[in-house]
Amino acid sequence: MSKTRIQWIDLVRAIAILTVLFVHASDGIFIISSDAILNFTLTSRIFEFVALFIGRIGVPFFLMITGYLLLDRTYDDEKVKRFWTKNVRDLIIVTVIWSAMYALSLQFITVFYDAVNPSEAGNLFYSHMWYMPMIIGMYLSIPFVTSALKHYDTKTINNATIVFALLAFMLPFITTLLDMNGIQNVNIQYCLGFSGGVYGIYILLGYLVKKDYFKKYSSKSMALLAIVSFLICVGFQYYAFLRGYNFFLWYEFPFILTGSFALFELCSRMKTVKAYKGVQFLSKYSFAVFLIHNLFRFPLLPFIVYLPFTEPVKALILWVLLVVFSYAAAVIIYRIPRLGKFVLYMR
Repeated sequence: MSKTRIQWIDLVRAIAILTVLFVHASDGIFIISSDAILNFTLTSRIFEFVALFIGRIGVPFFLMITGYLLLDRTYDDEKVKRFWTKNVRDLIIVTVIWSAMYALSLQFITVFYDAVNPSEAGNLFYSHMWYMPMIIGMYLSIPFVTSALKHYDTKTINNATIVFALLAFMLPFITTLLDMNGIQNVNIQYCLGFSGGVYGIYILLGYLVKKDYFKKYSSKSMALLAIVSFLICVGFQYYAFLRGYNFFLWYEFPFILTGSFALFELCSRMKTVKAYKGVQFLSKYSFAVFLIHNLFRFPLLPFIVYLPFTEPVKALILWVLLVVFSYAAAVIIYRIPRLGKFVLYMR
């Protein structure tokens, strides 16, 4: 991590990991409970939809931080080699290490607990590891993207980002709307090539925030955009539920883009962060906790799901436990000489 601290970046990173843990806790509870509960209460359903929105801002935050910190640099051949060695190579090794650890843990659980469904357990265990190959691919491209961006005006980059976003976010959204309302088999073809798809757009937005491109918009406008995006995400999920449509809120949903971007831009306008020492601690171990937390989620679920509380309360309890255990484990592993820092990919 950089020696020069940017307080609001640490805040966004801390929020990102807490929201990721929150949605994984909520997902775990509702997935397990759905086997026994045919109809959740309306309150539980709304909580689930809210949790999905909150949880889905975590990855965009991480990606926008990447764009903010890494796209405004200069790379020559030597710097590219160092960047790849320091970041990409180590990320690949860390991914292999943690994939192996999760595979061994999954084998242990399925062998000693006959009632556990291996497929369901695997989905829970590996639900976060998709992020690793994606961010490795982004890191491989970042030096080239950075060099290209220096040749264009910020307005031109923003216009290109808008066009890419319309292709990557709005066309799938239109297809989903049509399918939900009985107009099926409408498949709008497009290809974004080297743009990085939806994840590349989040990274570019982080870069544009770094360039102060959106400071011309008031904070009230950004707050309104975030609120409207939240309401649409929750409302759309509820509408899909009423229609019996199998919709899963993911990062290509356009209002996840607008909501997470608006919140990121608002955070970038903060001069100082309250309780910064605590925020810095949460930020420092954020990626380590991302790697670790699913080792605790599955063992904790059988105990939490049978507590005599509603699903939202169970999800909150599991979330708190995941935060406590994951951070405790990260701190302990970090202190292992010559190993902890590398295994946790801490800079």
